[in-house]
Amino acid sequence: MTSEAPVFDDPVAVATEVAALDRPLLAAFDVDGVLAPIVAHAADAALLPGLLDALSALSARTPVGIVSGRNVENLSRFGFPDVLIVVGSHGAERRGRPLAPLTVTETERLARLRVLADRAARDAGGGAWVETKPTAVVVHVREADPATAEPALAALAKAAAAVPGAHLRRGHRIVELAARGASKAAAIADMRGEVSAAAVSFVGDDITDEDVFAALGAGDLGVRVGPGQTSARRRIGDPGDVLTFVRHLAAAL
Repeated sequence: MTSEAPVFDDPVAVATEVAALDRPLLAAFDVDGVLAPIVAHAADAALLPGLLDALSALSARTPVGIVSGRNVENLSRFGFPDVLIVVGSHGAERRGRPLAPLTVTETERLARLRVLADRAARDAGGGAWVETKPTAVVVHVREADPATAEPALAALAKAAAAVPGAHLRRGHRIVELAARGASKAAAIADMRGEVSAAAVSFVGDDITDEDVFAALGAGDLGVRVGPGQTSARRRIGDPGDVLTFVRHLAAAL
């Protein structure tokens, strides 16, 4: 049985709809799969050509936020201008603000999670690797054989559930284990308050973005990029459509 193919909206029409939202407007975006095409290894990701200029033009007209699972240090490689609000580690980090040091309990928790992550990467086999963030560890299996990777991730989730205070997030063939709680939805809420936004548009593609979509109000607009179940009200196809959306939104504002 095959699932029904998703219906994609015209990115120009979506931009027009967002431009009609109440002002001030906060326009926020995930990075991987949204501004940068998904690649096998995260270190090879790059913004779609033209997107940085488009985001800069948009930020001259309305506040723009970036909310990513990548840590803030890693996000610096994309060259986002200072005028953009940049949040990393699923809301745990904010560019330009020092990270509150881990407590002793959080440090011990992160060490336990690292042991579990290393074991899962070994069990997942070739192509799996572990990324270390200030408050979390991430097991990437995009390049690993699904036959070994999926059981390894399932075992990892079960083992992490036994670690008090641990937070587990799933994404595109990754599992992140965090020693400190955070969420993209909370990060967007903080941005909304900071810029006194009357409305928010958020463009995302991952499972972790669904928390943001679910938290948006009737006067906001969530935009899903690509296939997959979503509570976003609009859906566009790929980062190329995102570039079109950003350019037309900047022009419409």
